[in-house]
Amino acid sequence: MSKILVIDDERPTLSMFQLFLGAYGYEVLIAENGRKGLEVFKRERPLIVLTDIKMPGMDGLEVLKRIKEIDPLVEVIVITGHGDMEIAIQALNLNATDFINKPIQKDALDSALRRARERLRLAQSKEEKVMSKILDDMTLVEVKGNITARSGPLLKAEYEKALKFRSGKIIIHFDENSSISGDGIAVLTRLFSQSEEEGRAVAITGLSENFRKVFNMVGITKFVKIYDSRQEALAGLEHRN
Repeated sequence: MSKILVIDDERPTLSMFQLFLGAYGYEVLIAENGRKGLEVFKRERPLIVLTDIKMPGMDGLEVLKRIKEIDPLVEVIVITGHGDMEIAIQALNLNATDFINKPIQKDALDSALRRARERLRLAQSKEEKVMSKILDDMTLVEVKGNITARSGPLLKAEYEKALKFRSGKIIIHFDENSSISGDGIAVLTRLFSQSEEEGRAVAITGLSENFRKVFNMVGITKFVKIYDSRQEALAGLEHRN
């Protein structure tokens, strides 16, 4: 049975998580504040942590920071207020891997947990996180797992390799379970800004709804457009040219 830690200062919220996550087969660990949550984490070492952001005393951002210092590979999903994208982006800058909003919706929780499990599986399998290949008259760069400061250089190298192909058209396809940290977002912003200056045609596909919102918030969509499918992206790139 997999362990999962939930940190929240609202008892009804903890009870809800215990009910839902217990039904999913998790061993549910709970803590009513950040300090206790950190103690439980150090003792039990769960691979997935859900933490509220706004708590008295040690808030969720500080909890996130300390957990990542202990184990950078832990999946930390932060719980934010409805539509609070600025805090979500702060959390990504501290290497949170996902976020969900209050009030918690079952579908959103299911999706966040599925993405976390897939990222953990990918990290353990040693599959390549970034690969590029030529398809007809464009280059496809496929991105999986967590893109952080560690994997950012690999993403940059594959992207620059794609820029050398003669077509000049590039599609960046993110697996729907991909997570992009603040460092990863910074790398992408620089690459896409450079491509825009050089007149390169670039499109994004496959991104989860959460990260679509993030990319829009941080301004990446000023440089590249996000499409639902590879076919739509190709059509969009053709129109641009």
